[in-house]
Amino acid sequence: MIAPFPFSCICGSQLTLRGRCEFPLFEYPGTGAVSRWSVLGCGVAGLCVATLLAERGEDVEVIGDDARRPASWFAGGMLAPWCEAESAPRDVITLGQHAAAWWQQRVSSVEHQGTLVVAPPRDSQELNRFARMTEQHQWVDPADIEPALEGRFARGLFFAGEAHLDPRLAQQEMRDKLIARGVPFNNRAPSGQIIDCRGIHAAPQLPRLRAVRGEMLILHSDEVQFSRPIRLLHPRFPCYLVPRRGGHFMLGATMIESDDASAISARAMMELLSAAYAIHPALAEARVIESGSGLRPAYPANLPEIHYHNHIFYLNGMYRHGFLLAPMLAEQLMQRLSGEFKNEHSA
Repeated sequence: MIAPFPFSCICGSQLTLRGRCEFPLFEYPGTGAVSRWSVLGCGVAGLCVATLLAERGEDVEVIGDDARRPASWFAGGMLAPWCEAESAPRDVITLGQHAAAWWQQRVSSVEHQGTLVVAPPRDSQELNRFARMTEQHQWVDPADIEPALEGRFARGLFFAGEAHLDPRLAQQEMRDKLIARGVPFNNRAPSGQIIDCRGIHAAPQLPRLRAVRGEMLILHSDEVQFSRPIRLLHPRFPCYLVPRRGGHFMLGATMIESDDASAISARAMMELLSAAYAIHPALAEARVIESGSGLRPAYPANLPEIHYHNHIFYLNGMYRHGFLLAPMLAEQLMQRLSGEFKNEHSA
């Protein structure tokens, strides 16, 4: 069994990168091994934590409300650490580059096709700026990467080392594997040591957590095919189009500082559809299969954190990087729980 440990609050990859803790320590008061773990939340963070606990032979249950979709249900599923360097802290890139391999070992929907970044001719300076801010890319003729873009864009950036997955298939597959291992999913009171991964629903216990609204569309089209995510740069409304199975595409990227969980706005829908048309006119005839919105949990630095407070562990704050960062944050939590990390903190 995983035994109790001196636990430290981490932000991003600071412990992994520097080998020392620069945050206050929180002592876990137990004296014996934990007999059972209760993971709160069945989104990507909760599933990653429950999966690693189950893989280590721990007795674990997952507690969540199946009627309430987690933010990760509306995710794009891009495992794109190098693209994220355009606006994300370095820790996101350092941790995120391990995500594709982690997911590849556990789910079947990972596609290693890279990411293509393009911009309309009037926004070519956005493409130059993106190139300066990022690494691990090459300049390409977009039509060489995606033939359907023939004549659409003069140049683009190709990030060959990136990947993507279908978030819904991945989460269902992880859930099915956990159930096959005997892990119960329920909505009852916790029966073990709690690890809270509820995202924005944990905000009452985590006052520094804020909501960042995201909106998305699912389109279906048999007239155009893409093999990889396409990011369209725009100074006001950048977006991404992620291919899924059966001619479906996820279209998204809105980031609004709001805790409004209502349906997608007309403005967002029009701008998303306009962006899709800019990528390829055939998408004007696509069918809108679904629209939705979710509230991403974020801390002030837009980096995830792990805390221990009032006898509860909290793993939260994935912002827009859930599938990219949840695996490594869950791995770091396992290291702390198993005592594999020797604290080198000096006061």
